[in-house]
Amino acid sequence: MGKIPPSFRSAIATSLVPKPASVPKSDPFPPKKPHGSRKKSTPRSKTQSPQNPTPLPAVRSQKALFDSPSLSDAKALFGSLLASPKSPRLERDFYNSVLQSYSSVSTLQDSFSFLNHMVKTSPSFGPDHSTFHILLTKACSLPDSGDCEVSLAEVHKVLNFMVNNNVIPGKATADVAVRSLVSVDRLDCAVELMKDLSSKGCLPDTYTYNFVVKSLCKGRSVSTAHSFINQMRTEYGFKPDLVTYTILIDNVCNKRNLREATRLLGVLNEEGFKPDCFVYNTIMKGYCSLSRGSEVVEVYNKMKEEGVVPDSITYNTLIFGLSKSGRVKDAKKYLEVMVQEGHLPDAVTYTSLMNGMCREGDVRGALRLLGEMSEDNGCSPNACTYNTLLHGLGKARLLDEGMELYQVMKAGEMKLDTAAYATMVRSLCRSGRVAEAYEIFDYAVESVSLTDVAAYSTLESTLKWLKKAREQGLAA
Repeated sequence: MGKIPPSFRSAIATSLVPKPASVPKSDPFPPKKPHGSRKKSTPRSKTQSPQNPTPLPAVRSQKALFDSPSLSDAKALFGSLLASPKSPRLERDFYNSVLQSYSSVSTLQDSFSFLNHMVKTSPSFGPDHSTFHILLTKACSLPDSGDCEVSLAEVHKVLNFMVNNNVIPGKATADVAVRSLVSVDRLDCAVELMKDLSSKGCLPDTYTYNFVVKSLCKGRSVSTAHSFINQMRTEYGFKPDLVTYTILIDNVCNKRNLREATRLLGVLNEEGFKPDCFVYNTIMKGYCSLSRGSEVVEVYNKMKEEGVVPDSITYNTLIFGLSKSGRVKDAKKYLEVMVQEGHLPDAVTYTSLMNGMCREGDVRGALRLLGEMSEDNGCSPNACTYNTLLHGLGKARLLDEGMELYQVMKAGEMKLDTAAYATMVRSLCRSGRVAEAYEIFDYAVESVSLTDVAAYSTLESTLKWLKKAREQGLAA
């Protein structure tokens, strides 16, 4: 075997200083943040992040005060709390925390009675929205009867109780109820509640509306989401915004339905919204999943024509898509454009290129790129980077280089992924280097890179193949 390139050796030396973070190999893109909480650098519409986010119940976290659902015991304990000189009787959070604790062990009706007792006993205590939201959350978490009309009856009791106490349910109340219902897998009831509240003039805010759309896309068919959107528009005048369409586009792209994504992009334009960088990045990622590099470039060109400024995620997606589809030369050109536009390549960028180069058989070129990445650009490789190279080296039967890279990973306590482990073990065994295959197996088990069963199954099947091949004279 040839000697390891000097750039590779220097990359190994520098990479041992900081311990690289382990990054899953399954997705080359940074984790996507929920709608409404993106980075400030990404342009969004004003409906994206409301200036006054929907408040949740203000309840102070503490140990449970009540271990019995008995209402009489609860009243007695509350009396002793009020009698205590250390009781913060003037703080509403104190009363809310007491109610929260009791409602967690009692029935909804007893929680109503206990709240009435608290108000009667402490006239200075005035329940507000956060107080009733505790009861609302309780009502939403009750066992599902299978009939939304029956299940929502308890929710309406709380809403009526609020009104009778001169606290009018608002957008925050609707948000608490909807999210509470969805959290206990009662999405259909959440949708019905939204429609019911809207019919009574209590329209949800865009934050709640888009949360329901996203939940429908995740748990139901996209047609169900469209039906909800259309009904909210026609019956209650609630129109979807840019975030709504982004959610829909993201959903169909994840399902590789790029034709529908393109149609939605047209609808978005018809509605008077200008697609932003996030929308285009989402569509580009969809084409990447299908290894359609040409379409990825077309989307990139279109966003440039529309005056949308690409961000680092755009270029990482573009480079990944081109590398995956076998267009490494083009990917390198866009790497230069990326730098010219002021975006610094990161581990994701280089790993995508290395993966494409390994696919083309240019593993040594990928090793040189590792040196450039560490020395010239000061970008630290991560576990995904090393696993990509280890897989390529094993596949190319460059086992000396592969074992040296493995030692670097071991020294850095990086985990092996399934593909890199299996490829190296098989290549080592087929080359008669069984002892080294066992060494990698031991490390894979010790580092919990794989389960014992998965690691052993790969090694066992490879050794069986080797034994059979030797019997047939096909291996030394």
